[in-house]
Amino acid sequence: MLVRGSPRRPRSIEELLGPELMRRLDRIDLHSRKLFPGRLPGERRSKKRGQSVEFDDYRPYVHGDDLRRIDWKVYARLDRVVLKLFLEEEDLSLHIAIDASASMGAGGEKWNKLLFCQRLAMALGYIGLVKQNRVSVSVFGGRRLERLPEMRGRRQVQRLGQFLLGVENAGQGNPGAGADFNSALRTIAMSRQGKGVMVVLSDFLERDGYEDGLRALAGAGGYDTWCLQVLSPGEIDPTTEADEDLSGGVVGDLRLMDIETGAAAEVTVSSALIKRYRERLEEYCANLSSYCAAREMVHMIVRSDSDVATMLLEDLRKRGMLR
Repeated sequence: MLVRGSPRRPRSIEELLGPELMRRLDRIDLHSRKLFPGRLPGERRSKKRGQSVEFDDYRPYVHGDDLRRIDWKVYARLDRVVLKLFLEEEDLSLHIAIDASASMGAGGEKWNKLLFCQRLAMALGYIGLVKQNRVSVSVFGGRRLERLPEMRGRRQVQRLGQFLLGVENAGQGNPGAGADFNSALRTIAMSRQGKGVMVVLSDFLERDGYEDGLRALAGAGGYDTWCLQVLSPGEIDPTTEADEDLSGGVVGDLRLMDIETGAAAEVTVSSALIKRYRERLEEYCANLSSYCAAREMVHMIVRSDSDVATMLLEDLRKRGMLR
């Protein structure tokens, strides 16, 4: 993998999202494919019966029920004592795990994978906070796991933004640095309390595989896990000129360095080799998708040159994470 430098780092939340996108995000909310018991009132409607104002159903009165919930109009009309049931509004827990390992520095200044993940994490966290859900973030890939503890409410948006603005690529100028993907996810799975939506932002390009880490998340129980595999245009198609890292494409005799380990290899890049690379990448991603599906996780390939607004307002809404 070729990486020629880090992008200019955003200095504010507005640079990560922009005021117009933030206004549009105010109109959507997180959604889970699973039902979880919330701890605090929120803006997410659940199928659990509660005290909200949205009517759901009736049930017969039993001794000890709150008399204020009796529908006296039904009693007058049908001579039956029934209680009104309402949909309860509950908060939802969102945890975002960001891979900041060396390989996430790919994509050049414009389509840097880690920068894309920072923007996407900021957007998802913003949605969660303004809708009164609980949000927490973990960043792995550096020398240790960095965590932003669970928080709630619009007032925490600045705190989330400052944390994400401080995220750095672990391998910049230091090949081989970084925490192990699988051990990081195991730690996250063991340390998380409660249940909710888990979003893993990574390229999932791991020498030692991704299975152990994802297995730990699945085994923790209760997570609605989304694996968003972020790849740069040049990783998807090495002949593209979209990556500044790969300007003019990759062709001829090259000396390539593994950014994760620092190991170098002399390679003659031909059209046949590019074809095999594409086949291997397609197979790798298909295996990841199958592994996730078998554990009721969602896998999506996301290009780092994707428009964040389109990703949120269209793609993730269609897949059911947002509504």
